[in-house]
Amino acid sequence: MRLLRTYVRPYSGAITLIVLLQLVQTLATLYLPTLNADIIDKGVVKGDAGYILTTGGVMLAVTLAQVACAIGAVYYSARTSMAIGRDLRAAVFDRVQSFSAREVGQFGAPSLITRTTNDVQQVQMLTLMTFTLMVSAPIMCVGGIVMALEQDVQLSALLLAVIPALAAIVVLTVWRMRPVFRRVQEHIDTVNRVLREQIAGIRVIRAFVRDDHERKRFRGANTALMDVSLHAGRLMSVMFPAVMLVVNVSSIAVVWFGGQRIEDNGMQVGAMTAFLSYLMQIMMAIMMATFMFMMVPRAEVCAERVQEVLATDSSVVPPAADTAVSALRRRGHLELSGVEFRYPGAEEPVLKDVSLVARPGEITAVIGSTGSGKSTLLSLVPRLSDATAGTVTVGGVDVRELDPAALGGAVGLVPQKPYLFSGTIASNLRYGRPEATDEELWHALEIAQARDFVESMEGGLDAPIAQGGTNVSGGQRQRLAIARALVRKPDIYLFDDSFSALDYATDARLRAALARETGEATVLIVAQRVSTIRDADRIVVLDEGRVVGTGTHTELMGTNPTYREIVLSQLTEEEAA
Repeated sequence: MRLLRTYVRPYSGAITLIVLLQLVQTLATLYLPTLNADIIDKGVVKGDAGYILTTGGVMLAVTLAQVACAIGAVYYSARTSMAIGRDLRAAVFDRVQSFSAREVGQFGAPSLITRTTNDVQQVQMLTLMTFTLMVSAPIMCVGGIVMALEQDVQLSALLLAVIPALAAIVVLTVWRMRPVFRRVQEHIDTVNRVLREQIAGIRVIRAFVRDDHERKRFRGANTALMDVSLHAGRLMSVMFPAVMLVVNVSSIAVVWFGGQRIEDNGMQVGAMTAFLSYLMQIMMAIMMATFMFMMVPRAEVCAERVQEVLATDSSVVPPAADTAVSALRRRGHLELSGVEFRYPGAEEPVLKDVSLVARPGEITAVIGSTGSGKSTLLSLVPRLSDATAGTVTVGGVDVRELDPAALGGAVGLVPQKPYLFSGTIASNLRYGRPEATDEELWHALEIAQARDFVESMEGGLDAPIAQGGTNVSGGQRQRLAIARALVRKPDIYLFDDSFSALDYATDARLRAALARETGEATVLIVAQRVSTIRDADRIVVLDEGRVVGTGTHTELMGTNPTYREIVLSQLTEEEAA
């Protein structure tokens, strides 16, 4: 597998050591039956106690060397395979980190988790088994055949029937197992997806009393995984009995024909004992290879899935030459010019010829009906996705030419669905600026109208936050996300419907505090609530991905039917005036 070769190459020195240890161990294993045969034929038959003790001492030394090499081989095999698994997981994680929302949606979060954990683990196990079994198995098999021929050439003719029979069983079973294991991994993806949905949507499930429905849905996915796993298990269960049948029949044949050769004085008892040992070693080598080949189909499928992630390039292409913050000609100036955004394969673009300008010291608002492209527009500024046409400039520089760190420092995004990481309130607030002081954190919380509830929590800034912020309310999550952006102190603030979970009084206090705090920064707000954006310096109206109006609230109420319709759906004529 090309993927495995790429990540094995850095450990060539350790692999060479493993091969040498396995070689010594295998040669020692092959040498022991010959010494045993000598004791039987030369020592026991002739009654030579000295020869028996001397040869026995040699056998003990060989055995100790065999054990020492086996321990060393297993130790370095485990260490190397775990390191390769670590490197693979890190490579997948790094690649996923570079993905835009488009690539993440293409694979799906459950599948990416499965590929990073279960799939990499299967490749890692294959690597371990390769080092511990596949290195010694060919040496054992070839060496066993050579040593068996040395004991008796005529009896070795049995190998001409035994080895092809075993090879046929292995090849046929592996060929049938490969597509089954692909289905196993796909069903693991499905189980992860259903489980993830049920954990994330537990409140909705309880609210609609759909517990039984979700149990049935999970049971269906779980049963499907069990069924396909049983299919793979049945194929595996056939292989071992078939191999053992061939091994046992061949052992009987050796004893039968070997007995006849002894009776005819064609060979000695010790030689037949040694031959039987070599036959068992050959069979064991093939059985080890069989066990290995049983893992290959699943690991191969998993490697292909991991390679698929590593081979996928992000649609957000890094700049050829990073432009630093110092190169920004107009700090805080944001401009979109003729921007279009289209999803791959979509008939119509989400955004069409969108142009707007947001300046420092001003509040620019974007409003429109659901699905008009407001959140998509905002995502183009920090390059969560790239425009398929037109340009987005920050500080007078195209965002596609900016160093990601420079762009991240200039832009602070509060997403529509605020996400908090497991840790503490302080660790979440410092996510964008780790060096921020406690005083700065409290100041940001006060601006975001979050100080009161944080002070009431046990631990204050050190109060624990669960993954996703599930142990705080939606409004508290939004205010903590706003505080996180304030701590960073960017040149441009992007608020993607970030006040939707707040009551009107808190919304008003928060906007008033923000206006004082962000007076010299550029503020771009996307909102559904008219009261949130009516006092903005400039309001941009989107409809079906196009800009259909720009102006102040008063200007648009008199000239823009789309804006007027949105306003009157929320306010009366008197309130809107």
